[in-house]
Amino acid sequence: MPLGSDHPEEGELVLGTVTSIRNFGAFVKLDEYNDREAFIHLSEVATGWVKYIRDHIREGQKIVARVLRVDLGKNQIDLSLKRINDHQRREKVQAWKNEQRALRLLDQVAAALHLKPEETHSLFAVGLVERYGSLFNAFEVASAEPKRFAKENPKEPWAQAFVQVAHDNIVPPSVEILGILEVTDPAPDGVHHIREALLAAEAVDRQSVVIQYVGAPRYRLRVSASQYKQAEEILKKASEAALRSISAAGGKGSFARP
Repeated sequence: MPLGSDHPEEGELVLGTVTSIRNFGAFVKLDEYNDREAFIHLSEVATGWVKYIRDHIREGQKIVARVLRVDLGKNQIDLSLKRINDHQRREKVQAWKNEQRALRLLDQVAAALHLKPEETHSLFAVGLVERYGSLFNAFEVASAEPKRFAKENPKEPWAQAFVQVAHDNIVPPSVEILGILEVTDPAPDGVHHIREALLAAEAVDRQSVVIQYVGAPRYRLRVSASQYKQAEEILKKASEAALRSISAAGGKGSFARP
């Protein structure tokens, strides 16, 4: 169940389990909302005419559906199976798996703080969902950008334990970009100057910058980072460092993106 909520919103994608099928539709329990009951009318099961509903859905099946209407007064939630595509379905399932993992990690944070898991919800977990969009996103930020996380959650006694659990369990998402560096130096010790230029590029960020030999005088700069903008900045600094180094030694260089 999403932290801080006990019912879905209209338009939301939800994960459910089919509990009962009738000729006019299917009843579903919502896995993320304490098994609240929802209903899929026959007309929302699939596009086109549905002759036999069991050709499209069965009891016990896990489904992803879109919320059409929520009437809390009548305790009624209407869903649609046909108003989502395969990409949205896959993304929803992956997001659900991520949140299940995040809840298990939250148990580790609770243990480190000597708290009951449910105590972390009101203490900080609900606030993290509001700030980062999901609990899993909060763990990703804490793992990839611990300084940013600490700045956004200053003086919180739980923050250090949260960052530690994130660091131990979450591999930060990353992007990778490439560039081609050309460096030449006809001097007798030109090979040494080229090597120094490449080392200067690597020194910008030894964890993010990888240099690969393509074929003289070309070298590939490969940069990995948690965000595209960050990767762009590192690639720019690395190429500029190499070009400054080779130029200062009397050689020549150029850089281009493929």
